[in-house]
Amino acid sequence: MGTRRQARELAMQALFSMDMSCAFSAEMLTDYCRCFPPGKRFQSFFELLVNGVLQYKADIDAVIETYSSNWKMRRMACVDRNILRMAVFELIYCADIPAKVTINEAIDIGKKFGSPESGSFINGILDSIRIAIEKGQLATVETPPAGDGTASQAINDL
Repeated sequence: MGTRRQARELAMQALFSMDMSCAFSAEMLTDYCRCFPPGKRFQSFFELLVNGVLQYKADIDAVIETYSSNWKMRRMACVDRNILRMAVFELIYCADIPAKVTINEAIDIGKKFGSPESGSFINGILDSIRIAIEKGQLATVETPPAGDGTASQAINDL
């Protein structure tokens, strides 16, 4: 398994843990990493993903709800919800990661950690978001979260 995939899986697990605790914060991330250190090979990309979701969570959740027909965030499975958050962060804030890669990775992680329906559920929502971005209906941001470097740098660090 590639190091980017492992970083994504670890990031999803950290987000899942925070979601289950109903506490998304830098302090929770620090506590999580103290118990489950991501490892130096994954640290940079892991931090980019988790900190990005933490910083833009409200905006990301609004995008997901807009493009998930008749699904509220609270009704989604926790695994699916956090995979979507991470993937939407990548789609909007990490222009140097191809959308196809982000979507395929999210689907595969959903199949591994979620329910039998997770892959198709995640694919449907992310594909709608991808189409909206391509049509210019949803803007992307070239600048990653403050202080975390670019996605390219995080990937190159792997």
